[in-house]
Amino acid sequence: MVHIVTVQDVVTAFADFMEPTDAELDAIECEAPLIEAELELLDVQIALLDRPASALGARRLRRAANKVLAARREVANRVSTGEAA
Repeated sequence: MVHIVTVQDVVTAFADFMEPTDAELDAIECEAPLIEAELELLDVQIALLDRPASALGARRLRRAANKVLAARREVANRVSTGEAA
């Protein structure tokens, strides 16, 4: 019986270079509050797609947008002061 096998490397093989470095993980951790705020804004925007405009919806959207701006400011301040590195 002859076995047929591939001569290529396994497609899902893991190597050390495929893992994120410590610096990349630190950058992700630094930006985590911004990512969460942007996700919250996206959730609000999606929720408002199929509803009529209301004062409560506008307030939720405004608060989520302000939260994103505040998170962006914090990340920018950390990067400019070198605290993120």
